Amino acid sequence: MTPGPVLSPRETEILRKVVDGLSNKEIADRLCISKYTVGNHINNIFRKLGVNDRTQAAVAAIKMRLV
Repeated sequence: MTPGPVLSPRETEILRKVVDGLSNKEIADRLCISKYTVGNHINNIFRKLGVNDRTQAAVAAIKMRLV
């Protein structure tokens, strides 16, 4: 089995919250960071997973057992 993409611990934490259905603002509030920082992390996650949206990221995360 080939290893999946390497996400930072913060990216993994944010991806878990995306899978839980939280918005960028909700994630930012819970992690005490700005929603723009969350957006940057999510863009990095999309790039690393090769996806274009939150739903695809959530599905990929579950299939790859990243969360």
